[in-house]
Amino acid sequence: MPQSEQEVLILSRMLAIRKAKRGRTMRADYHVHTAFSDDSTYPMEDVVRDAIARGIDELCFTEHVDYGIKKDWDEPGEMPVRKGGVGEPAEMPLANADYPRYYEAVCAMQEKYAGQICIRFGLEFGAQAHTIPRYEALFRRYPFDFIILSVHEIEDRELWNQDFQRGRSQQEVNERYYEELLYLVRHFHDYSVLGHMDLVTRYDLAGAYPFEKLRPVLTEILSTVIADGKGIELNTSSHRYGLSDLTPSRNILRLYHELGGRILTIGSDSHKPDNLGAYIDEGKAELRTLGFREFCTFERMQPIFHAL
Repeated sequence: MPQSEQEVLILSRMLAIRKAKRGRTMRADYHVHTAFSDDSTYPMEDVVRDAIARGIDELCFTEHVDYGIKKDWDEPGEMPVRKGGVGEPAEMPLANADYPRYYEAVCAMQEKYAGQICIRFGLEFGAQAHTIPRYEALFRRYPFDFIILSVHEIEDRELWNQDFQRGRSQQEVNERYYEELLYLVRHFHDYSVLGHMDLVTRYDLAGAYPFEKLRPVLTEILSTVIADGKGIELNTSSHRYGLSDLTPSRNILRLYHELGGRILTIGSDSHKPDNLGAYIDEGKAELRTLGFREFCTFERMQPIFHAL
């Protein structure tokens, strides 16, 4: 329930947006990073203005939190730094989002642009089995609309730089990745959807691992997600990474549909202007082809269904 006159005003304006746009298909980007994430320099207000200009109706900010390899903004000691990858800043502090400043910034954008775009407050949790308690504590601190649960690193070793893969066969890499994801969905519940759930494919130098070998563990993961009232996302970044399949793959999306999965968000995983809102419409067309008829936005961790 609203806690202040300001919240009442924001919610009423959001309802006005929905009524005005009723009758046409909603466009929402539910995986967006700004300069509050350590791998982006895209100012938040620029993101909002660009989203409005591109006809995006609803935007959810999902800044990075990766406990285990990154420090919180207020933790004592020197902040570690690493070199950025392709399309990232040259050097990046290994720091999680500055939560108080980030939350204040989102609230300010909601108030300033109410009536023009609906803005939601979220985070992307790059969780690991041993970091679950820290995410549970963080989740209790703020009134989140939406949380993406992702696996970016395992045993404090990152996937993007091949640190996790080093010394492992392709089979070992894939089996260990999905083993971690299965553990997370069984033991952690403060999330909305799984982000880019086959992320390991993006960084698999040996190519795509056979789906049929993974079907049993993927079935367990998705069945657990569905039973827990959670969902998955279609991450449209597969296009800019030049992948031959969607993220997650069409096979995973079909399996999710066959198992009765309905909660599904669409996000660009944007970090810079060219990414924002990219391939959202193409993604919706792909989902319709696979049999889906709805996608979701979120408010206070509750899914809202919209026609594709």
